Amino acid sequence: MYDIEMHEMSRDFFRCWQAAGMHLNDQVRGGIQSWLRAHPYPPFLEHISFRFKNQLFFVRVEDVEGKIEGPGNSRGFIDAANNANGHACILPMKRNQFADSWAAAKSGWSLIDPERRTPVNPPELVTTEKIEMSAWEVHDLAVQVVRDHLKASGFQLMSWQSNPEVNPSIWFIGKSLKPEWVVVRSATFPERKADRPKDWKSIAAGCANLSPRGHFASVAVASPFQSVDINSHDPVPLWRGLPIDVHFGGLE
Repeated sequence: MYDIEMHEMSRDFFRCWQAAGMHLNDQVRGGIQSWLRAHPYPPFLEHISFRFKNQLFFVRVEDVEGKIEGPGNSRGFIDAANNANGHACILPMKRNQFADSWAAAKSGWSLIDPERRTPVNPPELVTTEKIEMSAWEVHDLAVQVVRDHLKASGFQLMSWQSNPEVNPSIWFIGKSLKPEWVVVRSATFPERKADRPKDWKSIAAGCANLSPRGHFASVAVASPFQSVDINSHDPVPLWRGLPIDVHFGGLE
C-alpha cells in the first residue's frame, strides 16, 4: 500500500509545477500528446506523468533551493513508476527572484534519476519493441474512460487518481450538487465485466464522511486485433501506445 498525499499544492508550488509542465511540453515538437497526470489535484504520488512513444515517465518536481516543497513523498512516485513499468524522474526547478518566475535548473529535459542522480533523456530510452501494458496502465485507461464520460455528461470533477490499489478512483459533484465517488475496475479479454471489490463496504465507510453516495464502473478492454471468434480464449496482448477496444456501460 502507498502513503497517499491528500494535501493540495501551495500557491507557490503550483506556479513551479505549472512551469515544469510547460518545460516538459516544450521538449517535444508539437508538445507531449499523452499526459497521464497533468492536473494539480490530490491525491499525489507523482506530480506529473506522461507517455513518450513507448516509455512512461513519472516526475516529481523539486525546488533546487529547498524553499518550497510539493505534496507527496519522495518514495511513492518511484514505487508507482516501478509498478507501471516506467521511469521515475526528478525535475529540479529554480526560481528567478527578480522576474518572480520558474525555469528548469538544467538544460534539455533537465530530468534526473532519483536514485543514481544521473541525467534522464527520454528519447534515449525509447525502443522499437512492443511493450505490453501494465495493470497500472490498463487501470489508468479505465479511469480516463469514466472521467471522460462524467465530463461529457456535464458533471464537475473534483479529483481522480490512477493507482489500482487506491479507492475510490474518482470524486465528482453529482446532480444534487454534493460530492459523489466512483470505484473503477477494469476487465481484459476474455473477461467482459469487472467484479466489484470484495471490500466494498469498507470503501463506502471510508468515504462516508464526505459522501454516502458511491458508484461502480466496469471498463472492459481488448486488443482490436483479437480474434473475431467469440469462443477464443487466447487474449492478444494490449500493447502500449497501440489502439484498444473499450466497452463501458455507464455507472452502477
